[in-house]
Amino acid sequence: MSVALATIVSAIVAALAAVLGALITARATSDKVQRSIEIHNAVQDTKLDELTREVREHNNFAQRMPVLEQRFTDQERRLENLEKAVDKFENKNL
Repeated sequence: MSVALATIVSAIVAALAAVLGALITARATSDKVQRSIEIHNAVQDTKLDELTREVREHNNFAQRMPVLEQRFTDQERRLENLEKAVDKFENKNL
């Protein structure tokens, strides 16, 4: 084998080894990146579910608040009426 042919063959072997190494590295990196994306998506889904639960809980509270305010107003009115009735009763008995 001549020196030139040996040089060409060794260059081809080295190039093939470099390409094979790059492919293996790219594949391993791709798997790691894909796994990292899957983990990130799972965490985001969990956070989104929790946020949705909290929003629903808040909405339930927001819907009940006007009802409670109305009940409070009604109770204040009843208390005022009772106080007036007590005052009238006390004034009559003096």
